[in-house]
Amino acid sequence: MKYALAVEYDGRAFYGWQVQKDLPTVQAALELALSQMAGETIRVHAAGRTDAGVHGARQIVHFETQVNRPLTAWVRGVNSFLPDSVAVLWAKPVSDDFHARFSAFARHYRYLLLNHPVRPALWSGRMGWAFYDLDFEAMQAGVAYLLGQHDFTSFRAAECQAKSPVKTMTRASIQKEGNLIICDFSADAFLHHMVRNIIGALLHIGKGNDKPEWMAELILAKDRTSAPPTFMPDGLYLAGVSYPPEYALASEPESRHGLI
Repeated sequence: MKYALAVEYDGRAFYGWQVQKDLPTVQAALELALSQMAGETIRVHAAGRTDAGVHGARQIVHFETQVNRPLTAWVRGVNSFLPDSVAVLWAKPVSDDFHARFSAFARHYRYLLLNHPVRPALWSGRMGWAFYDLDFEAMQAGVAYLLGQHDFTSFRAAECQAKSPVKTMTRASIQKEGNLIICDFSADAFLHHMVRNIIGALLHIGKGNDKPEWMAELILAKDRTSAPPTFMPDGLYLAGVSYPPEYALASEPESRHGLI
């Protein structure tokens, strides 16, 4: 049988999603827990990889198994084998043609940024931080240039393995709640470090180093060296994944903890 799972995790304890030799990763922890529950080796396939320190609010994976277990076993049972920083939210049987990565038509990311002179303690590692004054209206104007289909080479990490830098951004928005800036991005796919590099560019604009239309110039430049440094991973969350309705998966972004 084939199952889909929704998984949330705190990325601080891991060297990213993907299995790495002799290093703790989310995928390795999940596969070990599933294998313990199944009594056989289980391999999972995810909607997307996240970097070290990046969190998952609704990562979607699928796996296949020869054993028959109730759905509660794939949720509460598996969670009993997982570290506290990883939890399965739900499990659902899916058809043979479902693939967590290739069946998805959109991914959604949220970045939480505290704009305050004092660094966060209660949200340390789970929220980005900018201590300097930011022009929020300028950042709002700048983020709008990201919408649509573009070559995002200027926001692409050197080690990115994507076949093409051309992606379609369907949502790029920021909102402010007190000292917290909430940034939301949706696209058909994302490049390695793409969101963190976008955040770096938005902060560049917010600090007054360039006008909002500089974002459009940066996109047209198609040159990573023209963009600011990659920003910290702390506030970045894979918020959800979109699939065709025939799979009937509760995989869209949904606030479970207030901010995410």
